[in-house]
Formats: sequence, C-alpha cells, structure tokens
Amino acid sequence: MRPEMQTLIPLFVALPLTLSVLIQLFARRRAALAAWLAGLTMLALMLMGLATIGAVTGREVIYNMGGWNTPIGIDLRMDSLTSLLLVTINTVGLAVVLYAADYMRQFTARPRFYSLFLLMVTGMNGVVMTGDLFNLYVFLEISAIASYSLVAFGCEQEELEASFKYIVLGSVSSALILVALALMYGVTGALNMAQVSGRVAESGMDAPLVLAFSLFICGFAFKAALVPFHAWLPDAHPAAPAPVSAMLSGVLIKAIGIYVLARLIFNVFGAEANILSLLCWLGVVSMVVGGLMAVGQEDIKRMFAYSSISQVGFIILGLGLATPLGLAGALYHLVNHSMFKSLLFLNAGAVEYCTGTRKLDELGGLNRAMPVTGATSLIGSMSIAGIPPFNGFWSKLIIILACVQAGRYGFAVIAVLVSIVTLGYQLKVQRGAFFADLPLALAKVKREPPLMKLSMVLLAAGCIALSFAVITGFNDPWLVGEARDVLSGGTFGGR
Repeated sequence: MRPEMQTLIPLFVALPLTLSVLIQLFARRRAALAAWLAGLTMLALMLMGLATIGAVTGREVIYNMGGWNTPIGIDLRMDSLTSLLLVTINTVGLAVVLYAADYMRQFTARPRFYSLFLLMVTGMNGVVMTGDLFNLYVFLEISAIASYSLVAFGCEQEELEASFKYIVLGSVSSALILVALALMYGVTGALNMAQVSGRVAESGMDAPLVLAFSLFICGFAFKAALVPFHAWLPDAHPAAPAPVSAMLSGVLIKAIGIYVLARLIFNVFGAEANILSLLCWLGVVSMVVGGLMAVGQEDIKRMFAYSSISQVGFIILGLGLATPLGLAGALYHLVNHSMFKSLLFLNAGAVEYCTGTRKLDELGGLNRAMPVTGATSLIGSMSIAGIPPFNGFWSKLIIILACVQAGRYGFAVIAVLVSIVTLGYQLKVQRGAFFADLPLALAKVKREPPLMKLSMVLLAAGCIALSFAVITGFNDPWLVGEARDVLSGGTFGGR
C-alpha cells in the first residue's frame, strides 16, 4: 500500500467523529451550515473509500493507533472486504445526506440530526475497520446508540414507541455480545481478532468458546434482523425519518450485523459445517418469513422493512454455502441491496413528503405528479425483484446457481419462489402508488425538492452501474472477488 494511503485509515473514524462534535459546537443554530458540513464530510469519506479500491488488493494493512503495536495498542485493519464495506457505507451515506438537506426541513433541531448521523457513520466505519473485538463492541454501540436516537427523531408516539422497542431488543443483543467477549477473553486471554484466530486454530473450540461463539451468533443475528431475531426491525424502520430508514436498512444491518457475523465465522472461529448449515437455514427462513410478511402490508415503509429481512436472508444463504460462487453472490447482493433498498426507502419518504401518506390505498397516479420518484422507484423495484438486466437479478442468480452447484436444490427452488413473491409485492407498490388513478385528495401533489431528486437519481444510477459488475467474470464481479477471497482465505491475516 502506498505510504499516503496509510494516512487515510484513521480518517474514516476521526473525520466524521470530529465533524459530529464541531457541528454541535459551531452550527447548533445554523442548520444550513450543519447540512453543508455533513455533506462535505460524506463526500470526503466516499472519495477516500474509492481511493482504497485496488490499494489493498491481496494484502491486509494494519494501522497502529498512537504507534502502539498489537496487542498493547488498538489497530485498524484494511483489506479488500473492508474497502468494499467502506465504499458502500459512505456512498449511500452521501446520497442520504443530500436527500436529508430538503427532507429534514420539516423537523426542528436539524443540526442534531446531522451530528447523530455522522456519529452513526463513525461507528459503522469503525466496526468494519477495527481488528480488536472489544473496540468492535465500542464502535457497534456508538452506531447503535446514534441509531436509537435517530429513530425517535420525530418525537411522535410512533417514533418513540419504535425507538423504545429497538433500544430494549438492541440492549439484549449487546449484552449477549458483551458476555461472549468476557468468555472469550477468559479462555484465550486476547481480544485481538488475529490473536484469537491463532489460538482457536491451535487449541480448538472447547465448551466455553462454543458458548461464546453461540452468543456472538445470537447477538449479531439480532443486529442483522435475521428471523427469529427480527422483531425490532418492522417497527423501527418505518417509524424513522426516511433518510434514517435508508441508512438502517441499506447499510447499518450489513455493517454491524452481517459483516461481523461473516468475519467471526470465516476469519476468527472457522467455518465449520454445522455453523454453515445453521447460516443456510437462518437465511432461508428469513427469506420466506420476510417475503410473506411483506405481501400483506399496505404501509409502503413497513413493506420495505419486511422486504429487508427477506433480502438479508439471500445474503446469509450465500454466506452459508461458503463456496466461491456463494460468497461472491452474497457480497454482490449485499452491495446491491444497499443501493436499491436505500433508494426504495428514499422513494417512500418522497411519497410521504409530497402526499402526506404512505398508505397504498390512499395513493395512485404519482408517475405524473412525481416523475422522478416514479422512475427511480421502478428501477429500485425491478432491481430488488431480480428482473433482468438489473443488478438484483445477477446477484440472486449467482446465489441460486451456487445452491445448485452445492447440491442444495431445495434452497435454490425456495430462492426462486421468494423472488417471485418479491416481484408480486413490488408490483403492488408500483400499481398502488404510481400507476393507479390519482385520487381526488391528491389533485395538488407538490413536487420533490431538487436535492431529494438528485439523491434518488444517484442511487438509481448506482443500481444500473452495478448491473454491469458481472462483466469482469460471472463468479468474480467487480469489487467483490477480492473481498470474497478475504473470507475464503480463512483465519485473520492468513492470506
């Protein structure tokens, strides 16, 4: 890695954390300044993330905080998987901040929103970069606490109730993770992932480590909203303001849930057959339950929340297969879902912003009144449903073929059927909100503000761009192949 790239590593944490504080110090009463500072910060983070692509190919770079070497000091690690997550988090974050500049005008205390938003980004960036499990827990709690506050930002009954439920269940999952950390430290005497990985490889998994690993799986399955640990998500995501919903569903459950599960299973404890089988079944059950629950929803955001549970199931199924094709499909779908699900939540927010409702039976004809939202929503819906040639089709196809390749024909059939169900409820949204007759009550629908339009167009363009990611090789999509090799390479630092 070039020397100048080394300086970027701590900035992914230091920059948003510093600006989060500075906004409170100097822009508490200047919402426009806060929006500009947050936007410029996210732009810088996205460009820094893009700069890491290719710079860490085939290697792992360690940055020792304060110059203290491991295990005394804290280290931040970057490899191709880290780079992939950083690009995803901060690209979606930039689009969401642009969207929020107009959308959040209907709320008071907007500088606090931007401060909490940057704090959440700080936590997510820290989670994907840290090489130490205790600091992973610290960063996880930073992002989680910020997200609790953001869910309740509107201070209405729905938001407060959803935030309380989110806090309670989130605290349970955090407690499970903390107990697992204590058990693991008691057995191995280490919290650094590379050291824990080495000691597990040497001594094997005894009973306390098996218990710790089980608690980790339960705790992070909560964060990823896998069935049956999903109860908090259908309330939290619809209740939150649209920019928050987009971040929660688009990247938060990936960064502090799926990513950490993948790291622990493949790079720390080892991908044993029974654990991989458990992942497959968790993924399949989440796909089916989330998809079926989404079908019966009339609230657009609640439907999209259940859809997130279903789509996370596809990712977990691909990880559970643990084949090169399965891992590539899982990571490709992770990036794709971040784009089209964030887009769909922003579309739902624009509909609510302009019409005052998100109930399908109260909507209709919005393609004429809100053409940008209508067009980008169609792209998002076709992408998540897996309609060719959109990006969701390719990642789902890779996962389905990986199931066939692994001899899991039943899983492949279920994945196809769930995709058909997904298409069904996405068509329900398109017909109910955009193609049905415009109700008289919506005769004077206002148009989306410019920055809201821009952010939706950017994410829609991202979906289209990712549709061409397979041109570099069907089982080795652009950006994903190197990240897949990090997982399949085994122990931390073992490549």
